[in-house]
Formats: sequence, structure tokens, C-alpha cells
Amino acid sequence: MPVAIITGASKGLGRALAEALAARGWDLVLDARGAQALKEAAEAVSAHRTRVTALPGDVTDARHRSELVAAARQLGGLDLLVNNASALGAEPLVRLAELPLEGLRRALEVNVVAALGLAQEGLPLLRASAAGTVIAVSSDAAAEAYETWGGYGASKAALDHLAAVFAAEEPGLRVWAVDPGDMATDLYAAAVPEDEDPRPEPASVVPAFLRLLEERPASGRYGAPALLEGR
Repeated sequence: MPVAIITGASKGLGRALAEALAARGWDLVLDARGAQALKEAAEAVSAHRTRVTALPGDVTDARHRSELVAAARQLGGLDLLVNNASALGAEPLVRLAELPLEGLRRALEVNVVAALGLAQEGLPLLRASAAGTVIAVSSDAAAEAYETWGGYGASKAALDHLAAVFAAEEPGLRVWAVDPGDMATDLYAAAVPEDEDPRPEPASVVPAFLRLLEERPASGRYGAPALLEGR
């Protein structure tokens, strides 16, 4: 069975993607900071009768990243790494003039540094896979200038470029930065708590990720709305 590591998998997009992959026979290593929420997610995913290892921890911790890759190795290897865990930098979001620099550092550590660290840790297993793939979950804030989204957007822009260079340096892998578009997630609610406009559930964009895995287009940056067209 193929094996995937998904970070930030206790809720939102990470959990929705985990459930979809498990339903397709993937074995999974799941990460999140909240132990109880991760346990509940793992139990739900395990209902698909696939092997699931849930490891609570912080992706900025090098030891935790090593544990995630070791767990994948025990399951047989690593075919897919999904860097989904994200930090906003401030909750709720604020203008750059007010953004705490420590918050920006946290966003960069989680969204960029930890993502690269986990990719480095898993690279030998990814290279050994016949379908080694890295997905960096991006954002439209990486490409558009939205007020108050500067710190988060800057971190995601850095992640996009990191993914592009990683793809150039590792032509044997598929490396995709994927902008999932607007979603109803706890992250968005924390970012803009006063916004009560309805947004799509994370599960609604999962087919875009599945399309990438099925069709395996060239490495690059993709938007879920475009991938969902015609599906």
C-alpha cells in the first residue's frame, strides 16, 4: 500500500484528505499539535481499515519530524508528503505595521522551515518510491496582496518558491504547491473571526488533490478551483 505523511491532520483539509486517501487504501502517518483532536481524527480514518499512525507534536521540532518519517518507514516507505500544517503569525490577523515579529518568525518556522526540514528528512524514502510526491499547501495570499494577510502570505510565498526550487533539484519527484482556495476552517476563523460569510467545506476541494495524484502532472503550482473544473 502507498504511504503518506500528512501534517495538520486533526481537522480541516488535512483530516479530509486523510479520510479520502484512507478510503483509497493508503496507509497514513498523521500529525497535529492537539493530541485529543488527532486521536479522534485517526479513529475516524482507521474506520477505512487502513493502517494509521497518529503522532501528536510540533513540526518545528526536529525530533518530531524524525519520528514522523520513522513511522512512515515502519509502514513500508514514503510515497507522499503533505505539508499542510500552518501558522498565521497573529490571531486575528493584523496589518504589517502591527504584526509581532515573533509571530512572523513562528509563521516562517511552521510554514517554511519545518516544511523543508520534513522534506529533507523524508527525501531518501521519497527518492526510493516509484511515485515520490511532495505537496505544499499554499494560499492565494501567497500571490495576492490582501490587507492583514502580509505575514502569512509572505510565508506561503516563500513556501511556493521553496517547492519550485525543490522540484528543479529533485526531478525524479513530483512537487506541487497547491492553493486550495477559500475553505471553512478553524484557521480561517481564527484569522478573520468577524467574517461570517459561508465558505466551502474542506472536503469539497479534496478531489483537486486526488486529481493531481491520479494524473501526476508536472511539478508546479496549481489552484484547486481550476483542477475541479470539469470534474
